[in-house]
Amino acid sequence: MTGSTAQRVGRVAVLQGGTSAERPISLKSGAAVLAALQRQGVCAEAFDPAERRLEELAAFDAAFIALHGRGGEDGTVQGLLELLGVPYTGSGVLGSALGMDKWRCKRLWQGVGLPTPAGQLLDAAAPAPQIGWPLIIKPSREGSSLGMARVEGPEELAAAYREAAVYDTAVLAEQWVEGTEYTVALLGDRALPSIRLETSHAFFDYAAKYEAADTGHHCPSGLDAADEAQLGELCRAAFRAVGGHGWGRVDVMRDTAGHWWLLEVNTIPGMTDHSLVPIAAAEAGIGFDELVVRILEEALP
Repeated sequence: MTGSTAQRVGRVAVLQGGTSAERPISLKSGAAVLAALQRQGVCAEAFDPAERRLEELAAFDAAFIALHGRGGEDGTVQGLLELLGVPYTGSGVLGSALGMDKWRCKRLWQGVGLPTPAGQLLDAAAPAPQIGWPLIIKPSREGSSLGMARVEGPEELAAAYREAAVYDTAVLAEQWVEGTEYTVALLGDRALPSIRLETSHAFFDYAAKYEAADTGHHCPSGLDAADEAQLGELCRAAFRAVGGHGWGRVDVMRDTAGHWWLLEVNTIPGMTDHSLVPIAAAEAGIGFDELVVRILEEALP
């Protein structure tokens, strides 16, 4: 970023931390983003909504949102910034809210004919799901795979439901897809190179994402050019369908027959230098600092 561009950006708040279950990851993302912006000469400072009054954001010229989960990724802080007239990174109110709500996101994808596993909402008194076994149980509005569990049969359902309900009153049962998980980062309207995920866990859970030493992030993913293009276009369509904008990530399964299944949208993915979006950007020849600056520039009028 040139000095004149940095001056044009003005004062930037890097929103990080917050009060969601993903606070520790958000603090790491925010610290990495803040350092990158400052290295590029941007007048940026950390802003933790758990420690400062949100109305103070009115004093900033732009906001880089590195808040994960509720209060940052669900459209609420986006709505506040809209009211304050402060430009911000990433998706708007509707796209953020839909991306955060796995059930409504799924219903939207189904409505426009995009492939996503069958699912249904549960409640404490609900009978066993009618979509077959095994299932994956997950909070509808939570991230980082918190509260998720694979369920082999009815005898495991109640415990999995209780665990998911710790994080959200809306609990989603989803058809299990046997196969390989991929993720595709979006920057502007561009799909970055896909990443194939490899884990010894039953699925890519919180421990696999942040704690396990044997988790593999393969980029290039090993897909041939035709499959890579098909996957990229599918993820672009899925992101556009929910109103995604600026940047984000779409998680996908490929079953043993080679079919693609959309899992979820992340409108504010992790942004440490070891996170998935920076890995994909690096494969595309975009360094971390450049990535951060490009995300910010997408937000500017």
